[in-house]
Amino acid sequence: MNGTTKRQLFGRLGAAAAVPLLAACGTQPPSATEGSGTKTAGKQKITYWGSFSGALGQAEQGIVSSFNAAQNEVEVDYQFQGSYEDTAQKLTAALQARTAPDMSLLSDVWWFKFYLDKMLMPLDDLIKAEKVQTSDYVDALLKEGVRNGKTYWLPFARSTPLFYYNKDAWAKAGLPDRGPRTWDELTKEWYPKLKGQTQNGAIFAHPSAASYIAWLFQGVIWQFGGEYSDADFTIKIHEPKGVQAGEFYRSSVKDGWAYAAKDESGDFNSGVALTAMMSTGGLVARQQNAKFPVGTAFLPEGPAGFGCCTGGAGMSILASAPKERAQAAMKWIAYATGTAAATWSMASGYMPVRKSAVSGPQFTEFAKTNPNIKTAVDQLAKVRPQDSARVFVPNGDQIIGKGLERITINGEAAEPVWKDVADSLKREADPVVRKLRALNA
Repeated sequence: MNGTTKRQLFGRLGAAAAVPLLAACGTQPPSATEGSGTKTAGKQKITYWGSFSGALGQAEQGIVSSFNAAQNEVEVDYQFQGSYEDTAQKLTAALQARTAPDMSLLSDVWWFKFYLDKMLMPLDDLIKAEKVQTSDYVDALLKEGVRNGKTYWLPFARSTPLFYYNKDAWAKAGLPDRGPRTWDELTKEWYPKLKGQTQNGAIFAHPSAASYIAWLFQGVIWQFGGEYSDADFTIKIHEPKGVQAGEFYRSSVKDGWAYAAKDESGDFNSGVALTAMMSTGGLVARQQNAKFPVGTAFLPEGPAGFGCCTGGAGMSILASAPKERAQAAMKWIAYATGTAAATWSMASGYMPVRKSAVSGPQFTEFAKTNPNIKTAVDQLAKVRPQDSARVFVPNGDQIIGKGLERITINGEAAEPVWKDVADSLKREADPVVRKLRALNA
């Protein structure tokens, strides 16, 4: 998105430009006697904890301000809590201290923990009272927040990995303006034409565990016919196809076309790396900050074909929220994931979570002049939910991510690394399986 378009966008968001950027000031959790539950000028005041900073935080604050100005029933108090991990940890502490907010943004790897601990409210009656048409949500995204026929987590900032590439570098190498259809096309046909444009010869940047390499590798292991686990938490990462995928990542560094980056996004924006897999959620900022035209494409296919997962965050209401505040919270969620869905997507790069937003005139017109954002929407038809081992096993993302660091940074063989990872995942999965059995009993 260019600067003029962004200014026009925030103009449409109402008072966004005039509202202080809460995402940059680290608002503290409310005490038991302030924040939630009060009424301001006849409005029901509710507290919402968020996790976005910088441009994303500003965009979300703009939507909050627009909602507060558009109606006279509810006032949302938006409170930034830090990263997804920070938010989840603070929420755990707040629940213990009985100072929890009414609702919170929760990432794909965190909401399930609170569901298991019975801390999230079933949303179906609230959805019905608010007359939200759940059939309008993108099916694959809505289903991820449903357990035992009840909805606990509604999609908001949802994403997929994209293949990003430097269009100037592609043109200089004489390559077509598109992403590679397969990893072989990138590594065997295109890499020799591109490697002369980087200092170390590597063109592709692997992220660290802290930057969610396990999320990005989820699609890759599928592309090789493997998986982290099945839906019933049977761990499979160490099986032959998983080992083959791990060896692919090890060879990527050994063969010189990829490297383990400390900051893959910064390296891509500056031109140090010519390509990387990164979230669609950073698309708008990436286009603004890169020193070259940015291209996006579907993820390359592997020996077993295409593989790509969903990701990102959704909204939940805490089970501790009183009835009147819970219904007020649903009004905000309905607005943020419905009326404002297209606006949020255009401002952030995250995918519209409503079918009507995808096909609506606002997003359709925007996509004509911003084709990169359409890549994620088109790819969504081919994605699938992540394996249980990463999203539902405590610390699963980091257990797998640290294993990938051993492979890409230390150069360790995938088979023994994956055996260690599998053992850790099995230990962490056992209490989850027991809790699920108790909940389903």
